[in-house]
Amino acid sequence: MRKKTESNIKLERAEDNALRLSVSGDVLNYDNPEFFAELERQLAKKTKQLVLCADDLGEWDSSLLVILYESIRKAKTAGAECDLSALPQNLRDLMRLAFADDRKPTHGSSVGLPFLENLGKATLDCLQKTSNVMNFLGQICASVGRWIGFRSIMRRVDFMAVLEDCGPRAVGIVSLISFLVGLILAFVGAIQLETFGAQIYVASLVTIGMCRIMGAIMVGIIMAGRTGSSYAATIGTMQVNEELDALQTMGFSKIDFLVLPRLLALLIAMPILTMLADIMGMIGGAFVGVFMMDLPYQEYWKYAINAFNLKNFLVGVFHGFCFGIIIAVCGCYSGLNCGRNADSVGIATTQSVVRAIVWMIVATGIITVICMELGL
Repeated sequence: MRKKTESNIKLERAEDNALRLSVSGDVLNYDNPEFFAELERQLAKKTKQLVLCADDLGEWDSSLLVILYESIRKAKTAGAECDLSALPQNLRDLMRLAFADDRKPTHGSSVGLPFLENLGKATLDCLQKTSNVMNFLGQICASVGRWIGFRSIMRRVDFMAVLEDCGPRAVGIVSLISFLVGLILAFVGAIQLETFGAQIYVASLVTIGMCRIMGAIMVGIIMAGRTGSSYAATIGTMQVNEELDALQTMGFSKIDFLVLPRLLALLIAMPILTMLADIMGMIGGAFVGVFMMDLPYQEYWKYAINAFNLKNFLVGVFHGFCFGIIIAVCGCYSGLNCGRNADSVGIATTQSVVRAIVWMIVATGIITVICMELGL
């Protein structure tokens, strides 16, 4: 067994204003704050070069690397050159790695392209994204077909857990927001209707507005922020943890296993929540009409029931059904296409909410035009 020798680190002045740092012996757990103070004093004496040598170096640990690193750093700060040629090759390599160029992520310089090339690039990107989305929708349709044919691998326990999350657990927030929206609609309508002495028609305004569109839109926005983002975050985290790769390796369909139960759960929950929102909105309007506008509650509900139209109600429920598809597709698509770091999960969550809300507004416009053409 080799006998350990005492560490010896000393500074010596050399010719031509050079400073020699010699290391010998075993450098283990070396701790001498006075050494760096002496080094700074020596470097301040117009030192042009710091020569590092380790001729009789024995065993060493990370404390030697700290000494060499700090010595080189202080020498560069003082404007002195560093000569590492007398160090062992492994120490030279470590010092070069330590003083390599900044390894922080750099923003690549974007090369400006001509207008036509930019247009072509944007077009190709758009076509690629469209192709990816259409492929995803096709996989969902195939998965639904397998489910109808009892060939899907969707687990019942997963479906029930997701349905509970997007159904019963969402009743409280949907009820509260819908009640407040109905209350606000009644306030806004009352301001104008009072001018003509027609406050009683607040009941008709709130009933038609909530049942036709407002109930479905408010539920859609709530569920996009509450459930759609949850889908994206859950699946995105599985992507980061490589659980999706594991599913694919085991031969499980990600669409059947993850997307299908979430889609079916929202298809069931959204129409029911839309009906709940309609009722709570009407109650919110009644709260304003009866307790704040002193309308007889019998008359209020009489006008509300007369304004209730099955056609408007079914249109609102259909909106909720379509919004459920949009929220599930946007949330799952963002999660499945998430990157593999924590920041990507946040980006995917944000994208799912934004995409869902945008496409819900687009779908609302399309459904509204179709209903106008059909006279609904």
